[in-house]
Amino acid sequence: MTNHSGATGSPEDSDIPEHDRHEHTGPPPGDRATGPTGSTGSRPDGGARGSAPFPDDLARTAYDSHGGAQQVTLRTPAELADALPYLLGYRPEDSVVLVALHDRDGRGRFGGRARLGIPGSVDDWPAAARQLTHGLVAGSERRGTRPEQMVVFLCQEPGPGESGRQVKERLAPLARALRLECGALDIPVVEALCVSDGRYWSYCCDDDGCCPAEGTPTGLPGTSVLAAAAAYAGLQVRGTLRELRARFLPRQNAAAPEQRKALDAAGMALVPRILDAAGRLEVAGETLTLAERIMARLADAPSASGALPADLRDDDLLGHEEAAALILGLQDRTTRDRAAEWMEGAEAGPALRLWRALARRCVGPYGEHAAAPLALAGWVAWSTGDELEAREAFAMALGADPDYLFARLLHQACNEGLDPESVRRCLRTEREERGPRAPGPTDHDPDPGPGPGPGDDHESRTPRPAVPGPGTPPLTRRHRARGSGTGGGSLRRKRAEGSRPSGRLPRPRVPAGSTHPGGGAAGGARPAGEDTRGTRSGEARTGRRGSDGKE
Repeated sequence: MTNHSGATGSPEDSDIPEHDRHEHTGPPPGDRATGPTGSTGSRPDGGARGSAPFPDDLARTAYDSHGGAQQVTLRTPAELADALPYLLGYRPEDSVVLVALHDRDGRGRFGGRARLGIPGSVDDWPAAARQLTHGLVAGSERRGTRPEQMVVFLCQEPGPGESGRQVKERLAPLARALRLECGALDIPVVEALCVSDGRYWSYCCDDDGCCPAEGTPTGLPGTSVLAAAAAYAGLQVRGTLRELRARFLPRQNAAAPEQRKALDAAGMALVPRILDAAGRLEVAGETLTLAERIMARLADAPSASGALPADLRDDDLLGHEEAAALILGLQDRTTRDRAAEWMEGAEAGPALRLWRALARRCVGPYGEHAAAPLALAGWVAWSTGDELEAREAFAMALGADPDYLFARLLHQACNEGLDPESVRRCLRTEREERGPRAPGPTDHDPDPGPGPGPGDDHESRTPRPAVPGPGTPPLTRRHRARGSGTGGGSLRRKRAEGSRPSGRLPRPRVPAGSTHPGGGAAGGARPAGEDTRGTRSGEARTGRRGSDGKE
């Protein structure tokens, strides 16, 4: 679900887009839930008044099914806690979740929901509460429906030597900060639950009769009436965000050093060609041809059961040199936009698998290069209807490179609930106007299969690229007026032949003084305090960070 570069909270666990620090998602198709049917009163801090904040008929959730809309009634805090994974589509971990409630015909209905990783520092909690609350309310108001009430969830497992009750007590200041922020906006919090260690606690009820100090056990996952209704409606709950992110994270195994060597060699061979106008077009053609070949290889592979076996199968079908050539080639903006056209139909599945596999190959100092395949994976997921994976991939792309405009614009559009068809239509038009791609020099060659994979100790079938000579021309910056684009602003018409290079210069981040290609002060990490938001979108990037951003 989102952008991992939030100012508060864990950067690996944030669903708050950086552009306005909020995420607001409407109810999933066929999933609309009701909130309290009667007023429970409110206190100045936004909390519910009284020992039993829930009326007898707490909530009704409507699901579309084969026999029409089915309505499920939530009557207890336990049922509300059980509903959370179905509202989000996954099981939250280390998360604070806000769910808006809207009154409709005397019955409350669940509206937008927003999630943020729980900040590690207590000092950040007030800012995180303000960011989350104002973001959700602003998103609801943009859609013309201001929340009447809120429900708060704090989800965190105990640490070593800690109990669930201690987690509840430790997170109490965060719950209070959220209730104060909601109260300041005149939106009462009708319930605030802490879910930890298989139990839940209410911050709004101090009656030991219904909310004992030791907590109340939650039901077994998938055994509630709501779970049955969701299954009947075809709604699925994924695992956790950690499990979803694992499909994109670089593999830390014995094959990582070999992949890094392949990236080093490919960078030294491809950078001089990308800097040359004619060479850049050749590299683009070779990159797209290779990607099509590997997509066909993936499509022909036997199926695998489960995400991990499927990813391992795809990893075995992709050689180190192939992955390196694709990762470096996709740093060119025009090539990346052409690859984004594999977004639907029979092309979408193999393309998504390829982008995931390439993101897993961005090892070591090449982590920033994962922004391109991650953004492409997010786009294909969004185009094919998987908004959860799309948001997470976009967020990880921005975590790898916070200035990557392609991911930022698509992330914003996805979070705003826009229809990806407008972007698809733009890409289809470009593809039709361009016509069939002219075959490259290797288009008719048989697929030799992947190069050496993990655990292979023999030499690659693909020769290592030669190191460029000392006469390689340096990249110079140029400036041009930037016009408005369509479909998010980053998917533009193909540049005319002979135009200057686009995208970033593919060099990894390495520490100063490193002997790694592109290392030293010029190729290292970004200096602190340096502004990086003004780059012209079509320029290649040198190892030196100036006032340039990336697309």
